[in-house]
Amino acid sequence: MIEFRLWKNLKKRLRNKRRPMWTLGAIVFSLMAATLALSAENALAAPDLAGHQSSIVKTLEKHDGPLSVNLHRVYVCGEESKPLGRMMSKQIVELLQAHPEWKAVIDPEQSMVHFEQTIEDMSEHCKANAYMGVDKKGNLTLFDGVPKKEKVVRTFFQLDVRYMESSLPQDKLDLLTKGIRINDMDEYNSVLSTYSDYAIEQNQKVMKPAY
Repeated sequence: MIEFRLWKNLKKRLRNKRRPMWTLGAIVFSLMAATLALSAENALAAPDLAGHQSSIVKTLEKHDGPLSVNLHRVYVCGEESKPLGRMMSKQIVELLQAHPEWKAVIDPEQSMVHFEQTIEDMSEHCKANAYMGVDKKGNLTLFDGVPKKEKVVRTFFQLDVRYMESSLPQDKLDLLTKGIRINDMDEYNSVLSTYSDYAIEQNQKVMKPAY
């Protein structure tokens, strides 16, 4: 996909300007170098994942009898746990191979396998209850319910309240104080992006949108 975009940009540049042949050669060489670097990076990352899976598989192969399996889903907002029942080692290995992105942890003492799945979305509970607002310290915060209940899910960054008071109309300030209802990832990213402009330190690394 990256090679395709690079090649597309190359063709666009050539259409807009006529380049001498030595320049074309240099651009093609750069494209090949970028492709090789990407391939090398992927090759280095692959053994880590394969090694982790191999270790889990070897441990499972040594275990006799069924194991309790649990799936823990970690969302951008919220978490959920779901028991998958009791499975034999072979079934668990097949499940891991079908979902290589899942993290697996074996607890031999409890005869359990814990899978963890990361999901770039909000849980159903968060979609029904999430608000963004300001906590007592002036931080932009995600709440489970309205801010006055103070059930903090996560804190993002400190806001420059004085700058906001001089820049935003009163109704916008009141809305943030009461809490902005967040129903989905689009609203989550929109509010996060909007108020990152009011971070107390513009050069700090504020949290970026999830996608």
